[in-house]
Formats: sequence, structure tokens, C-alpha cells
Amino acid sequence: MERYCEIIAALKLRTTNKKGRHLSTGRALQLMEEHGIETPAGLVKLPPGVLPRPTADRYLKAWGYDYVRLARAPAAVRFQAKRSNELWQFDMSPSDLKKVKQPLWIEPGKGMPTLVLFSVVDDRSGVVYQEYRCVYGEEAESALRFFFNAMAPKPEDDIPLQGIPDAIYMDNGPVSRSHVFQNVMACLGVRIMNHMPAGKDGKRPTARSKGKVERPFQTVKEVHETLYHFHEPQDEAEANLWLRRFLVRYNAQDHRSEPHSRVEDWMRHLPEKGFREMCTWDRFCAFAREPERRKVGMDARVTIEGVAYEVTHELAEEEVVLWWGLFDQELYVEFGERRYGPYSPVGGPIPLHKYRKFKKSKAEERADRIAELAERIGLPQSVMEHGGALPPAIKPVTLPTARVTFSDPDPFQTLAFPDAVTAKRAIADEIGMALAKLAPEDRSYINDLLQESLAKEHVLAGVRAYFKKKVGGSPIC
Repeated sequence: MERYCEIIAALKLRTTNKKGRHLSTGRALQLMEEHGIETPAGLVKLPPGVLPRPTADRYLKAWGYDYVRLARAPAAVRFQAKRSNELWQFDMSPSDLKKVKQPLWIEPGKGMPTLVLFSVVDDRSGVVYQEYRCVYGEEAESALRFFFNAMAPKPEDDIPLQGIPDAIYMDNGPVSRSHVFQNVMACLGVRIMNHMPAGKDGKRPTARSKGKVERPFQTVKEVHETLYHFHEPQDEAEANLWLRRFLVRYNAQDHRSEPHSRVEDWMRHLPEKGFREMCTWDRFCAFAREPERRKVGMDARVTIEGVAYEVTHELAEEEVVLWWGLFDQELYVEFGERRYGPYSPVGGPIPLHKYRKFKKSKAEERADRIAELAERIGLPQSVMEHGGALPPAIKPVTLPTARVTFSDPDPFQTLAFPDAVTAKRAIADEIGMALAKLAPEDRSYINDLLQESLAKEHVLAGVRAYFKKKVGGSPIC
């Protein structure tokens, strides 16, 4: 009997689909009686009429072979970071509003973009930072813009969350698989951690690990976005303004296990050295580059979609790797172990090809009294401006003074020369004369200057000051 129950339970598990449908007990008994089931021990065939369906169901439940117990997930194991900014959880969720009436940008030919809610949650404190963005799908560009805003200081003092986290926990979507996103996070020193996709870890539902970032989504949609039925934002800028006021009050609520607010928990558990400061937007743009392998023309030019870039003549007719800027128009070229650039378009800046499109929403007519009442009731604008029906905001936040200065990796050598030879070439271009034509004391000064530092700003500033103040000596063109 137990052997038959094991085979019936195995048939149910084997035939289960993603919606939870599986073979019934009656059908499993019918297959065992008419055809038999092949097992590692051989063919097992049930004699007709020996095991009725009610009897089989009773024994399946008594011995723990019923489908509910076999498919039950194991106990959840909860984790929590020890320090603030040690781990951030990131995810995106479409807004219940779906679209705004006047998006700030529209890509031609793709229609209206979708309004998506981007969110990061500090794993230790539960402090949340969110933004609305109009996108056409999960893309690395929008995610990187959001992460810069999340890591940079905020205009509001009541939102203290900032700094570069040690790791980011996210799903296996297009953003985490993007090479540009991975390169930027590597330059910032952030480790990307991906949770297992559904069905990859046996019976354990992998979505459990996303609970800390999924919960704020539900709260925002139930407490904040439901008020959009009364006042709908015109664009994502106005939606983000209202959302930030709501987040101030949300982060002021109690921590899930500590006797203080989420913001206070974040400040109390910062590292002793402080949080790692975020770089500037210009340096962030320098990291966000996407590689593409191309062949340079015989005229030392590369043309992409009608836009020409002129590179150094040394790369003519060579196969190189182009590093396109995701947020700027500068181009870097990699050949062998060297990187050249930046290069700008020869024919001027690239046009944005973006425009505004206004679309009015259609009001639906209601037939009954309740619907007519819903159209006429109103809500004061002050509800949106003060963040909704939540506890009052906390006292002004004072950030700790300790912090770790941003360590610039300079992957494209935009801050320092790679060697003295390259620096001397740049100096020759600066003064408009070959260094071999200079006087010995001038070349000696340049050599001493390069021994001090190879930083571009330091070297070029020293050369300009030296030749500007120099009286007599070699003439400089």
C-alpha cells in the first residue's frame, strides 16, 4: 500500500504545471491499472479494483503523501545586514497609474512610455528611496540614473539616505545582465548579488528574499497612489515631488524590530568611518560606457548612424573597441592595451530626437448614483502636499560628520597620464613645439615636474605657469 501511495504522489509532482494543476488520484489509479508505471525497480501495475480512490486519498493524507504537504515550502530563513549601507535591495514595479498625461520625453514610434516605480531599501534599517521614471522597459540607463540619485545627497534634509553601498541585491533581469551596469558598479566598488530565479531552488520560493523591497511597493500603491483618483500628477516630476514628501513620513515610521524609526536606525548603524561618498555626475558619466567592436576607416574616422568621429591616425584601418558614453557624447577607443580619447562628433553634437506629446484622458460616464457621487467628491490639495494620512515627520536630521572620500578608479585615464611619454606628448601639444627644441633647463623642469606627479591638471597647470613667467630662454610658439 505504501509503495502504491509513493507512486501516486510522485505522479502528482511530476505532472504539476506552473499554475499548480496536476494529475488527480483517480486518473493516477486508472493509469496504474491499465498501463502500469515504470520505476527504477521495474514496471509496477496495480490489479484492478484493489485500491479504491477514497482509500488511496485516506492513506495519502495519513502517511503525509498528499500533494499539499509534498509541495509545501520549507521554513523561511530571515537575514539582516549588520551595518547601514552594507546591502541595498533594488527592484522596479509598474505604477498603478500606468502613465502620466504629459511625460517629459517620448521616443518616436514607441507610443506613451510606462510609469515605473524604482526603489532601493537599506537592508538593515528599512529606509526607502523611490523615484518615478517613464520607461519603455527595464533598461540600464534609467536604472543608472536612479542609482546616482539614490547614492548622491538629496535636496531634502529629511531624506538622509546616501553613499555607495557595499552590495546591491536584485533579480536577474536585463539591468543586472547589462555590461554597462556591471562596469559602473565595479568602478564604484559595489558587488551585485542576484537571487535565484523561480523554480531554481527546489520547493523554496525564491521571491521571499525580495520581501523588504516589495513591501514598500505595496504601501505606496495602497496609501499614496490611491489618492491619484482625486489629483493625478501631470508628469513624472510632479509625481516624484509628491512621492518624496510621502517617503519622508514613511521613513519616519517605526523600525520593524527596533524601538526607533527607520531613519534613526540608519544613522545609528553607519560604519565607524562613515558612509562612502558618491562621485560627481561627470565622473559617473565617465564610467557608464558600452563597448562595441568596429573597424576604423582609412581616413581615421568612425561613422555611426550618420555621425562621424575622427580618431588618431594611428588607428586607421585597425579593428578597435569603441566605448560609447551612455550619458554623454564622448567616444573612447581601445586598441590593444591602450585607450584613446575622448573624441567628439566631427559634425557637431548629436540631436536628441525627443519631443513632447500631450495626450488628454477620456472621462467615462457613470450610470448609477454611486459612480456619479464618485465623480463629484473632492479632496483638498493639502493631502498630497503633506504626504497623506501618516504620522507627522520626524525632527530635522543631522548627518554624522564621518564619511569615506570617494576613491576615483579613473578607468579611461581622464585624470592622469598613463606614463611620462604620453605626458610629454601632451606638453608638446600644449606649447606647440617639440620638446627636443627646448633649452636644457626647460626640459629639466619638465622632467622634474613629471617625477612629482602625472596628474593632468597638475602637469598642464605647471607647464603653463612656467612658460608664462619665464623671462628669456627659448621662444614658445
